[in-house]
Parts: sequence; structure tokens; C-alpha cells
Amino acid sequence: MISRVLCRAESLLEQGAANRAVIGLDTGASPASLALVLNGRFAGDVWRPSTSHGAALAGAVDELLAAAGISFGELGGIAVGIGPGSFTGLRIGVSYAKGIAFASGCALAGVPSLDAIALAALEDPRARPGLTVCPILDARKGEVYTALYRIVADGLEKLSRDLVMPLARLTSELAQLDQDAILAGDTKANDAAALLHRKGVEVTVKGTQVLQTRARYIAALGAARIARGESDSIGAFEPLYVRPPEAEAALAAKASEAITEGVWSAERKNSFGSI
Repeated sequence: MISRVLCRAESLLEQGAANRAVIGLDTGASPASLALVLNGRFAGDVWRPSTSHGAALAGAVDELLAAAGISFGELGGIAVGIGPGSFTGLRIGVSYAKGIAFASGCALAGVPSLDAIALAALEDPRARPGLTVCPILDARKGEVYTALYRIVADGLEKLSRDLVMPLARLTSELAQLDQDAILAGDTKANDAAALLHRKGVEVTVKGTQVLQTRARYIAALGAARIARGESDSIGAFEPLYVRPPEAEAALAAKASEAITEGVWSAERKNSFGSI
């Protein structure tokens, strides 16, 4: 069983306070989200509802740093959402982060995008220990990217790996959990809530706001990683696609479906049976 705890934002900021400024960014979904942590606090954020992250990213970073009075030479690190998400968007964000790390000499840290969205959802006043948090992003082709988390006293416990599956199947699995849940993400989170409502299951939905602010949690998670000496190698750093590229997808479809079924079923049986 996959299980690891993600600390709340305030704890992450305290862990990473010894770093110089750390930028967080995520371009795997629209809007692009950027944030800065400095001296153990959030020092600013910017989001762009752009369909062309490549054109808007550099200007958004310049705006973020200028507002905080920080230059690239003062950066202690850059954290980037590695996905899952839009293949093109992820490549743009990861390439940009690698370029900044190479040019400035600052540390580089990759953060799973669903972890950041789940932590953003944790700020909802209705969040309480025992609830399920399920980030949901459109993966196209009738599928969504998702993962399962449980709220615990000091943050979130991640209970599954990042997955891709049909939306209808996800809602069927969530309905079987028979407990309150917080869904967070893009419009597919709203679609999931509507399907669950038809099954008599009520959930809380966190939409646009968590996508606009997710870079805060990427920056906080990245700063904590960097403070622990866990930065990533620029040369080996790659996005987390979850779904294989088109050329591989047809060959892997049947095997991938069987693997995903086994993972989700095992996680539901082992992780949620005791809640």
C-alpha cells in the first residue's frame, strides 16, 4: 500500500524557512499558477488563464519577482509541478524550471501536481480528519487524472499512486466509500460531483481557486524538500505523465487497465476499510 503524509502548509513553510526565496510554478493545467515563498511565508502569487503557457510564463515570473523585490540571483530554488496534466504544459514548465536552475545555480525540486491541489483543498473550512480528498484533472478521452488522500491531524495521508481512469469509474469507486469527500480540480471535479449527486452522495467541490493557488503549495513542498537536501538533478529531471505517449498508449491499453483496476481496488480495500 502506498502511504505517505503531506504536512500542512504552515509546517512546510517552517521547514523551508532557512532557504532563500523559492519559486513554485505549475503549467500542467489552465490557469498557470506561480507563487513565491520567502523567509517561511508566502510572498506573492500570480496566475494566468492563458492557453499558451510558453508565451506568458517568463513575464509572469518577472512580475512575481519584481513585486517581491527579488532578483533571479537571489533565488534559493525553483519548484515545479511535474504532473500529471497537459503533456505540452508540463514540458513547458519543466523546461523553464530546468533552465532557471541551470542559469542561476539554484536548486530544482519536482512536486506532484495532485499533491499540491490536495493540499490547497485542505484549506477549506469544512475539511476535517477522516475525510477523503480527491483531486481531479481532465485527462481527455473521457478520463481523469486523480489520486486518493485522507485528512489526518497534521496534514494529508496519500493512499494511492497518481492514476488515470474514466470519470464514471472514479465516481463509482467514490460512491462505494460511503463517506464525505472533498473534490478539487478543474471542471471535471464538478462533473464528478454531479454524477455522485445522482447516486445520492453529497460532496464538497473546490474548483478554480485551488488551481489558481496550487503553486503556493508547490513552492512550500519544494522549499521543504530543498531544505532537506532532496533537490533533483537537472539532467535526469522529467515530468510525471502517468498516461504513456500516444505511440505507446495503444499497445499498453489493456495491460494498463488491468494494473489500474488492481491498484485502485487494493487501495480501497486496504486503506479505506478502516475509516
